[in-house]
Amino acid sequence: MRESTPLQVSENELALLTDLYQLTMTQAYWKEAMHERATFSLFFRKMPPSRRFMLACGQQHAAALLSQLRFGDEALSRLDGTGKFDQGFLDWLGKLRFSGDIWTLPEGTPVFANEPFLEVDAPIAEAQLLESLVMNLVQLETVLASKAVRLVMAAQGRPVVDFGMRRMHGVDAAVRGVRAYRTAGLASTSNVLGGLRHDLAINGTMAHSYILAHDDETEAFRAFARHYPGTTLLVDTHDTLEGVRKVIQLMREEPEVGVKAIRLDSGDLGELAKQARTLLDEAGHPDISIVASSGLDEYKIAVLLEDGAPIDAFGVGTEMGVSADAPVIDLSYKLVEYAGTPRVKHSTGKINLPCRKQLYRRQDDQGRYLGDIVALRDETIDTGEALLRPLVQAGRLNETEMSRADNARDRVADALARFPEDFTRLEEGESDYPVDLSPELKRLQSQT
Repeated sequence: MRESTPLQVSENELALLTDLYQLTMTQAYWKEAMHERATFSLFFRKMPPSRRFMLACGQQHAAALLSQLRFGDEALSRLDGTGKFDQGFLDWLGKLRFSGDIWTLPEGTPVFANEPFLEVDAPIAEAQLLESLVMNLVQLETVLASKAVRLVMAAQGRPVVDFGMRRMHGVDAAVRGVRAYRTAGLASTSNVLGGLRHDLAINGTMAHSYILAHDDETEAFRAFARHYPGTTLLVDTHDTLEGVRKVIQLMREEPEVGVKAIRLDSGDLGELAKQARTLLDEAGHPDISIVASSGLDEYKIAVLLEDGAPIDAFGVGTEMGVSADAPVIDLSYKLVEYAGTPRVKHSTGKINLPCRKQLYRRQDDQGRYLGDIVALRDETIDTGEALLRPLVQAGRLNETEMSRADNARDRVADALARFPEDFTRLEEGESDYPVDLSPELKRLQSQT
């Protein structure tokens, strides 16, 4: 019988989740006795055209995880079986423990092109080994949080619920995505494991199959409402407005079931919401809410609300779960300093900023953000809040800084209120939010 394939990467396999060249380069460093301290910086060079900002997400959790990375006996044995590595190198790898520092932005920080999410200061082999995994971890959550926050903004205070698990790219994305959604401000998720693991309320209604499994729609509503008083009923399996009338009939006959909401999942959502609202209000049920789903994104939500659709909450699936309009950012993890010397890649269109850095966010007397300054880490800047903070120091996790990750949801809401209005527009176009280099960083970049 064939051995079953695990759904997710196990803890003892995590160190192997990397690109081969990370390990071959690390072995080359070892052979050449290159053990000097290096700095690698994680950033992106260009904003996706449909985004005015990205929401940095996952970097603190990634840093905490990667600082504990180990090559256990099983991982070393599997590497040995490839025939690509010296036994001396594998022995050294087995004893390797991260000894460096990792500076990160707090979870939920809005970030712009060429601003560092994270910087690793460590012996070059230790820092190099983290590249592929840290990019994978931060890429996913940043992309999903950046999409989700746009839906939150479009909904204008109305709850947004994650319905996207079924079409997401694998179980890992579905579970970790919920943490990104929580950071962005979603109200709840239908994903049970994701919600329980990442402390986001779990919520859901029913599928059309439940209605179809019954011979009569009214009896299906009645049975489900009796099982779950205060539930939400899906009314569009056959005729949407007739379904609403059947809910009203059920409430008249059995008011104790207390139907909380109806859900519209097809057709002209705006017009159906208006007609359903009229039917519910005239029947004396202004307290029954209307939830809408079916192929929604931030643009469709904005149009519905601009047209006065009386929708109280939105369920969003595929468009958010795969970030359909901007599924990737050009995330880079580049060497910017080695052995105390600045390092710059000069390839056309792929230049990076040298040395260890700090990111400052300036604000006016009312706390509104004015712009950012990217500076050298040790440079004195008299204005702005320093955003990069030491999460891992000499290989040890800074628990005080790590605890800040739990405040990410509040941090996002606070930041959105502080940025210029143009920053939160949904339409495509570049934000005019200024990001400048400090004089010293400019000088160093020009000389490197």
